[in-house]
Amino acid sequence: MKYKHLFFDLDHTLWDFNANAKAALTDLYALFDLDKKVAAAFEDFYNKYLYHNEILWDKYHNGLITAEDLKWKRMYRTLLDFKIGDEPLSKELSGKFLELLPVKKILFPHTTEILDYLLDKKYVLHLITNGFERTQWSKINNSGLAKYFTHMITSEASNSLKPKKEIFDYAMNKAGATLKESIMIGDNLDADIQGAINAGMDSIFVNHINATAHVKSTYTIYHLKELELIL
Repeated sequence: MKYKHLFFDLDHTLWDFNANAKAALTDLYALFDLDKKVAAAFEDFYNKYLYHNEILWDKYHNGLITAEDLKWKRMYRTLLDFKIGDEPLSKELSGKFLELLPVKKILFPHTTEILDYLLDKKYVLHLITNGFERTQWSKINNSGLAKYFTHMITSEASNSLKPKKEIFDYAMNKAGATLKESIMIGDNLDADIQGAINAGMDSIFVNHINATAHVKSTYTIYHLKELELIL
């Protein structure tokens, strides 16, 4: 067996962030009567939220904004698109959203099936995530994923972020693993795959959305069941 330690990304790889965000934002929309305030269909609000969330996560990955800024400014910028410049409301929405989101449980197809398969094959599974410690623990506990993973390394605990080499060094140290026996599995080319390259580790690009790859991974798969072909 070439690999022993498998390091998974969580959001957008196993835990379906967009589907869960949609469910949480639907609840939020109703709780705050946002249809009256925003005067737009929920889908418009949701699409604008995804757009701003992605831009701000990129800024956070690159060390340009803080975690706190990311959390509330994605709401603030979304509301601004509907001509609402309300910072207190944005912060209130953000707080409630971060309560609602991690209790959602939508996983990508074949997630638990493939994790069972990998454990049966005696692989040791870990998570490396740029998400926030409390939120990520809540997600894996609520979605039934916690039992599969020996360690979860977050950007908060490691004081680093993918694609920086430091978070991978921290993960190797915590897992007692070597780079040669480890592989990174994730959906984000700039964070997961580039991060694995920076660390000197093999990688599997989980291309759920059929994106054009601008970074070279060791392997590419299009759904999680294909991991069986590699591992």
